[in-house]
Amino acid sequence: MGSCKDQEDKQVKCVYVDGAIIVGAGPSGLAVSACLSEQGVPSLILEKSDCIASLWQHKTYDRLKLHLPKQFCELPLFGFPNNFPKYPTKQQFIDYMESYASHFSIHPKFKQAVLKAVFDHSSGSWKVQTQDCEYISKWLIVATGENAEPVKPEIFGIDKFNGPVVHTSEYKSGSVFRNQRVLVVGCGNSGMEVSLDLCRNNAIPHMVVRNTVHVLPREMFGFSTFGVAMALLKWLPLKLVDKLLLLMANITLGSTEQLGLRRPKTGPIELKNVTGKTPVLDVGALSQIKSGKIKVMENLKEITRNGAKFTDGQEKEIDAIVLATGYKSNVPSWLQGCDFFTKEGMPKTPFPKSWKGDCGLYTVGFTKRGLLGTAFDADKIAKEISDQWRSISDCNKSCNSHVILLKKS
Repeated sequence: MGSCKDQEDKQVKCVYVDGAIIVGAGPSGLAVSACLSEQGVPSLILEKSDCIASLWQHKTYDRLKLHLPKQFCELPLFGFPNNFPKYPTKQQFIDYMESYASHFSIHPKFKQAVLKAVFDHSSGSWKVQTQDCEYISKWLIVATGENAEPVKPEIFGIDKFNGPVVHTSEYKSGSVFRNQRVLVVGCGNSGMEVSLDLCRNNAIPHMVVRNTVHVLPREMFGFSTFGVAMALLKWLPLKLVDKLLLLMANITLGSTEQLGLRRPKTGPIELKNVTGKTPVLDVGALSQIKSGKIKVMENLKEITRNGAKFTDGQEKEIDAIVLATGYKSNVPSWLQGCDFFTKEGMPKTPFPKSWKGDCGLYTVGFTKRGLLGTAFDADKIAKEISDQWRSISDCNKSCNSHVILLKKS
């Protein structure tokens, strides 16, 4: 640890990191730290919040469970406990990540919000500035992920609305909306689950369908839909797998178009790979839509003081609004002088090469492939950095031995 002077000639504490700097202590940051540790490479995680996996701990609703079976959601080198159910709950997943950090002795620096990160060509190092000091390392790993900040779209008239407006990052339980008419904006997995949760708490959800959406059963004939898809993709072309998934979905769920849920023309797996848009895995919302307890609405035209107007001409009185409008990357707000990311904060290079940038820059958790993509990235990054680490260590040992020989001579 040392200190240096900035441009205003004020003393700035500098920390020279022995190993890699990782920004973000979510599943991605923990995974790459563990993989580096396994390779003998130290790392330092900088986390703006006060805990690991802050999105899971602070910004998810109580009824949340993993949408995929646990074997598809394990972080590298350390599996879920055998006694966990097939679809672990929110708290069980948090417990798993706490155990993961403990197992690999991962101790992030909390409340270290990265304000700026820039590559210094003169020293060949990354300089990462937080509110407390500047961290310096040869390697920078961006692990803040695709879901760092909530997306709150501009909706005409919403500022005039008399009732509460919350994003799903602030939503915990439908119990606070009991007997209220709630407008849920968005019909992805979060929108569907929030609507279902509202139903179970005797609220009256009106779910706005802004776009086309694929709805698939979470399981098909007793097997995980995702597991079935992964198995089929080993033997069959992607487009054929998509056709089979949709055929089985129609058999088990029926036509969703009759319920106001139009399917995209592109198949669910292909759409996920190309755009990152995840199909909805139904956990009970569809039956509530069929019964009329969840009311499907066309896209919004405007919000009024006491309700909403829709593009099909309908008007509804509502008491509260929940924005199930997703999340976005925050990388452009702090990573500077770097052309590796788009203005939306996603790597320009697509999977499977999205993990590697230039000048010692790496990314983990930006594959649009969930925790399976995270595990893939973490393994690749750790192997590459460990090779460089060993090369530098060998060079230092060689230089030191030459110095010792010169002194002896």
